[in-house]
Amino acid sequence: PGVTVLLRDFEDFENDVAGTARSFAALPLPVLVAAEAAPYPPVPLPPGARLLLLRPAPDRPPRDSRPELHVRTRHVALVPDGARALPGLLERMRATLEAGDARVVAAPVGTEPLRCLGLRVELREWTARYGPGGLAGGSCGAVEGAAVLLLRTRDLFNLSFPLARPLPTALFMQAALRGWGLRVLPEAFPAAPPALPASPHNRWKAESLAGARRRRLMRELGIKREVLADGRERWYGCGKETARCFGTVHARTPQYLLAGRWTPPCCLRALRETARHVVEALEAAGVRYWLEGGSLLGAVRLRDIIPWDYDVDLGIYREDAGKCRWLQEVEAAGGGAVEDAEGFVWEKAAEGDFYRVHYSRANRLHVDLWPFYPRAGVMTKDTWLGHPQDVEFPEGFLRPRVPLPFAGFTAMAPNNARAFLELKFGPGAVENPEYPNPAVKRLGQG
Repeated sequence: PGVTVLLRDFEDFENDVAGTARSFAALPLPVLVAAEAAPYPPVPLPPGARLLLLRPAPDRPPRDSRPELHVRTRHVALVPDGARALPGLLERMRATLEAGDARVVAAPVGTEPLRCLGLRVELREWTARYGPGGLAGGSCGAVEGAAVLLLRTRDLFNLSFPLARPLPTALFMQAALRGWGLRVLPEAFPAAPPALPASPHNRWKAESLAGARRRRLMRELGIKREVLADGRERWYGCGKETARCFGTVHARTPQYLLAGRWTPPCCLRALRETARHVVEALEAAGVRYWLEGGSLLGAVRLRDIIPWDYDVDLGIYREDAGKCRWLQEVEAAGGGAVEDAEGFVWEKAAEGDFYRVHYSRANRLHVDLWPFYPRAGVMTKDTWLGHPQDVEFPEGFLRPRVPLPFAGFTAMAPNNARAFLELKFGPGAVENPEYPNPAVKRLGQG
């Protein structure tokens, strides 16, 4: 029985841990202050409160760093720095938890009410989406604002990351994955009187540390994009200056597919940017191009890149390649890499007679340009990689080419896209999605 108070989210260099611990220990309740290392400057803890060091050390037994062995009560309250105890409120939170179907109960700290949010975590898409309002039955997926969070001890320590920081965000996301509801009580815990204004340096330091912790948490949870309730986005994956999120693809099956994930959203964003850039360059130069293979399939199905695809394919008329400045420069460089004014890198592919345009020198997400030429009314090319869809086709599909929405812009496509795709992929290609290499991994397979 009872409740253990756990203090986790605070800064060493500026905190109210001593005051918060003193207030809750006076109820009296056991108080644990959890930190990777002992705070410095040291924090004077009152009787009934003790420090729990989470980082293992070679001179301490392993159990000393396992928080689940130090909480002996049925419930645990996660209390933010600066909160003050209110007699009876933790008991009312505990009664609410035990009387309903929610797995977490929240109460605000201070005078500002909590904002109830919906939260959906889509691990396959590496995305967490917040929305206004809560879930069915009046519960929330997350709350915005300072809050005390109460849950059963066994639930907390059955989470994969029970004390990851920022602690509320880590708890809300893991709870959402498990379908746990969160109930909010209107009654609030008092907050400590405002301290002296933090120095600009300490504010900067706290914001920098908070950002670094959030990025680390998202990396641990496998989240690369947060969509906030107001529509803004936070990104945690790859960018122009970093490597892409996955390595070399073997057997047309990226590693993330084997892990039950789809293409990370940051990679899809980079592919969309690269495709738009390449199409604009080709159109400005008068190069005849069209959406090819899986990219055309995505355009017909979704008006976008297929969510598990890892590149974009465009066909071009080989005789038009010389019209494009960047393809000219690639040829002049003997097929070597040429960086354009916006940082995209054009080159001849190592695998054969076709071109590749990378998002950047660091990030090798790319668009492939396949040079075709007509021969007796049939479009053919000189490099064949053995993919099932890698076949010749009648030039009539390109006379005329037609515009098709794709990845946020309009690209040119064969004039009978469905027939073109069924020629390349077989009957029912549009209606029956499948992974690139079903022999390795099939869509719908665990």
